[in-house]
Amino acid sequence: MLLLIFLTSAPLSGQYEASANLKEAVTIRKFDQPVAFDGIPDEKAWEEITPLNMVMHSPVFGKDPTEITEARIGYDDKYLYVGARLLYRDATLISSASLKRDYMGMGGDWFGIILDTYNDKENGLAFFTSPDGLRFDAAIQRDAVVPMPDQMPMNISWNTFWDVITRKGADGWSTEIRIPFSSLRFQDKNGEVRMGLIVQRWMPDWNEMDLFPAIPPNWGQSSFMKPSQAQEVILSGVKPSKPVYLVPYVLTGLESTNELNSTGSGYDRTDNPKFEPGLDLKYGLANNMIMDVTVNTDFAQVEMDDQQVNLTRFSLYMPEKRMFFLEQASIFDFSFGGNSNLFYSRRIGLSDDGDPIRIYGGARMTGKVKKWEMGFLDMQTGPLNLKNSSGVEEEVLPSENFGVLRFRRQVINENSFIGSMFTSRIGVNGNYNLTYGVDGIFRIFGDDYIDLKWSQSFETGVKNSSVNEHTRISARWERRARKGLGYYLGYSRSGIHYNPGIGFEMMDDFSSIRASLRYGWIPGEEKKLYSHSPEIRYMLMNFIDDGSLMSLNLEPGWNFTSKSQWEGHFGVAYNKEHLRDSLELLEDELYINPGDYEFINFTGRIMTPASKPFYLMIMNHTGPFFDGSRFSIRLEPTWNVSKHLELGAVASFNWLEFKERNLSETSQILGGKIVFMLNTAISFSSYIQYNTSVNEVMSNLRFRYNPREGNDLYIVFNEGRNTYLDREIPRLPVYSVRSLLLKYTYTFSL
Repeated sequence: MLLLIFLTSAPLSGQYEASANLKEAVTIRKFDQPVAFDGIPDEKAWEEITPLNMVMHSPVFGKDPTEITEARIGYDDKYLYVGARLLYRDATLISSASLKRDYMGMGGDWFGIILDTYNDKENGLAFFTSPDGLRFDAAIQRDAVVPMPDQMPMNISWNTFWDVITRKGADGWSTEIRIPFSSLRFQDKNGEVRMGLIVQRWMPDWNEMDLFPAIPPNWGQSSFMKPSQAQEVILSGVKPSKPVYLVPYVLTGLESTNELNSTGSGYDRTDNPKFEPGLDLKYGLANNMIMDVTVNTDFAQVEMDDQQVNLTRFSLYMPEKRMFFLEQASIFDFSFGGNSNLFYSRRIGLSDDGDPIRIYGGARMTGKVKKWEMGFLDMQTGPLNLKNSSGVEEEVLPSENFGVLRFRRQVINENSFIGSMFTSRIGVNGNYNLTYGVDGIFRIFGDDYIDLKWSQSFETGVKNSSVNEHTRISARWERRARKGLGYYLGYSRSGIHYNPGIGFEMMDDFSSIRASLRYGWIPGEEKKLYSHSPEIRYMLMNFIDDGSLMSLNLEPGWNFTSKSQWEGHFGVAYNKEHLRDSLELLEDELYINPGDYEFINFTGRIMTPASKPFYLMIMNHTGPFFDGSRFSIRLEPTWNVSKHLELGAVASFNWLEFKERNLSETSQILGGKIVFMLNTAISFSSYIQYNTSVNEVMSNLRFRYNPREGNDLYIVFNEGRNTYLDREIPRLPVYSVRSLLLKYTYTFSL
C-alpha cells in the first residue's frame, strides 16, 4: 500500500510565503448545547461556528479550492468534534479507494485533521476518514523529518479510541469526527489548552489537496503534515483526564514445527496446542502521565516482515510492527542518522534471526510535565531455547530484563531540545549491557538545525579501558527546507567496542563524514512539474585504527514530481571500497574477496500516479559492482479493484556476475498481497512471499473482525514452506513451521 501522505508535493504560486506558525492563536468555540453525532453537522451549535478558511496546497499552492469545504471545530467537556461538509458540484466524483483500517491512498477522497496536542511543534496525531467512514490514525514525530529517504514521516500502526460517521448526498459528503479528550495528551495552563491544528482534504479527480492553515510546500513532500507549521488554537475549560482501560485477551490454536531429531538423521514433527491468556492495562497516573502494564504479552496478529536481500556491508533494518512498542514511540527516539538508534524495540521479544521470545510482561510510563518529556520502559523476557545441529535443545538466550529511561526538555526556542537516555539489558546469568546518551537538537535560525549526540556502552566481558572504543558520537548541521538551497554536513564515529544492547547500529568501528547539497524549484501553475531538485551526496567512511579508507561514495542525482503525480529519482554513484575481510552476500552463497575496488553504478526510481486504480513503483540499481557487475530491479504494482478488493505484488530480482572469477548468482523475492474488505469492520488479508536466497515460501493469512477500537477478533494462519528439500542432509521437511491461531481482545473502559 502506498500512502498519499508520503508522495504529494506541490508547486508554489507565490501568494503565500509566511509560515503558518506566525499566525495568531485562534480560539475554538465550546458547544453551549448538545450536538447529534450523526455525520451531518447541521445543528445550530455547528452553524454558530465560523468555517475554517481552506487554501489549495496542490496542485497550485495559494489558489482558491476547486470545491467548497465547510470545516468546523468544536468541543464539549468530553470530546473534540470535527464537522465538515465536503461539497462537490458533481457528486458522482465522490470515491473511496478502500475500506481497510488505516488505509489512506491517493485513489479516494479523504478528510481529516492533525493535532499537535502538546503544541511542541514536533509531534502530531492524525485522524482521517473517507466517504465510507474508514478510520485512519497515525502518529507524527520529528516534525515529519525522516532520517532515511525511503522511510515514512508517520507511524500508521498507532491507534487510539475515536469515532467517525459519514454521509453521502446529492451535493457531496459530510462527516463528524469525535475524539475523546481521554485519547489525547495535553497540558492545561491557567485554564487554557493550546494545540496545533492542521485540516486537510484530498480530491483525487483534481489531484488536489486543500489545507487549513495555508502551509507552503517549502519543506518537500511532508510539508502539509509538519506540526511546526500548524495553526495554534486555544481551548478553555478542558481538563486532562485519567483514563483506565483494561484489555484482556485470549489466544488459542495449534502450532506445528519440524525440528532435527537428536540423532541428526531426520526431522520430527511436534504439535503444540496453545492456550494463552494475557492482560494489558492503561492507567492515567496524573494529568499528563500514562502507565501501560502488560502481562504475558503476545503479538500473534502482527503481519510478517517483508523479505529483504542485503547487498551492502551494512546490517539489515526491520521496522517495528507491534502495537505496544509503537505507542508513544517518539519519546524513546534517539537517532544517530539513518536507522542507527540507541533504542530499537525489536531487540525485545525477538531474536536477531526473528525468532519470537516469550515476553512475561512489563510496564511503560510516558508523559509530559511543563517543558519536560519523560519515558520509562521495563520488560522481562523468557529464555530462548533452540535445537542445535545435533538436534539437542539448548539455551541460546537467557531470561533478560530490558530497561529504558528517557528525558527531553525544550530549550532556547520551541524547536530546540536537549535530552538524555539510559538503557539496560541484564540477563539472569549475570551478563549485562548498559548504555547512556545525551543529545540536543537546536534550531539556530530559519530552517537551519544542529543535531548533537553522544553515547557510551558498557558490557560483560569487555574491558572499559578506552573512552573512544566504547563511544558513539554524531554531529550534523542541516537546512531542512526543500525549496531553494538545502544542505547537510555531518560527522559520525562509532568505537570498536560500542554496542548498544537494545539499540541498532548499521555498522561499528568507523568514522564518517556525510554531506549533501541540493537546490529545489517549485515551478508555477503553467509548468508540468510540481517540484524538482538536483542534488549531490557525499559519504566518506574510514577505519578508526589507522584512519585508512573504508568506503567513499559520491552521488549526483535529480528528484522530481509532476503535476500528474509521476514521481522519480535518477542518480549516478561513484564508489570506492576497501575490504579488510570477505564480504558475505546472499545468505553466504557469494563472497567478495578482501581488497580495493572502484566502480560507478546507476540508480533510479519511478512511481506512476497513485491517484489511479492501478499504479506501479519501479526501482533499479545497475552497473559495475566490486569486481563484477550487478543488475537489480524491484517492481511493486498495486491495483485497487474496488473499495472492497486490493491486489498488490512485489517482484525483486538481483543478478550478480563476476566474470574473472567465473561466478554468477541470482536471487529473487516474489510476493503477493490480497486484501478483501466486506466493510470497515470485517477484512481478510493474505501475504505470501518467496525468497530464493533461503529457498522458502512464507505465508501469512489473517481474518479480522474489528467492530470498534479495542475490540478485535483475529484468525491467523502462518506457514514457512521449504522449496528445495534436498539442499541439506538429512532431507528437509516440507514445512518448518505452521500455525493456526485465534486471538480475541476486548477493552473495558473503567
